Amino acid sequence: MRILGMDTPELLFIGLIGVLLFGANKLPELGKSVANTIKEFKKAMRSDPAEDKTPPEEKKPK
Repeated sequence: MRILGMDTPELLFIGLIGVLLFGANKLPELGKSVANTIKEFKKAMRSDPAEDKTPPEEKKPK
């Protein structure tokens, strides 16, 4: 299995480093956070920029 030019041993090594850095209990939470970030990014890329525009607030003279 090759992902980003890395074979299984390299991916396992990266996973082991992740477990050592973040701990086994923190990894699922970290994975969910990364997945949500990617999902929101893709959603923002698909959305129409014209939909997101809100009229600018008028500046009131002092």
